[in-house]
Amino acid sequence: MASKRSNLILIGMPGAGKSTVGVILAKQTLRGFVDTDVLIQTAHGRTLQNIVDAEGYAALRKIEEETLLGVSVRNCVIATGGSAVYSAGAMAHLKSDGIVVFLDVGLHTLEARIHDFSTRGIAKRPDQHFADLFQERATLYKRYADITIRYDSLTQEEVCVKIMELLRDRSFGE
Repeated sequence: MASKRSNLILIGMPGAGKSTVGVILAKQTLRGFVDTDVLIQTAHGRTLQNIVDAEGYAALRKIEEETLLGVSVRNCVIATGGSAVYSAGAMAHLKSDGIVVFLDVGLHTLEARIHDFSTRGIAKRPDQHFADLFQERATLYKRYADITIRYDSLTQEEVCVKIMELLRDRSFGE
């Protein structure tokens, strides 16, 4: 019998609440917590926005891919950066010991949450609007998700309850 996947990987747009939900979910499921954006910033000694400003969005995506491929943890909740899904290799690596949860938040909710897109370190083309990025990534998030939680009107705690219910219902080993 194959061993059960031990990690919970959160994917979604910037502003979807991956880091906040991740901390709560880690506490509720007795898991560790890893935020890959923090890993990148710590390893490179600068913010994500600084990387984008200095080297461009493609450099941030490459750094994110390298970081994700280097993540080797068990029994953790992993909050990924919004562009994690651009790397098929990184997603395959994460899925090898993890269940991918897509935090699906509507465009209007994201726009209300993010007040200044220029400070978020979003890995997007300079000519690309947030709405276009939203559409582009939605397909990728859905492709990799084992579970999708739509939560414009839920609290972070309610999202965690829903995730845990779905994990039990789908026999992922929770």
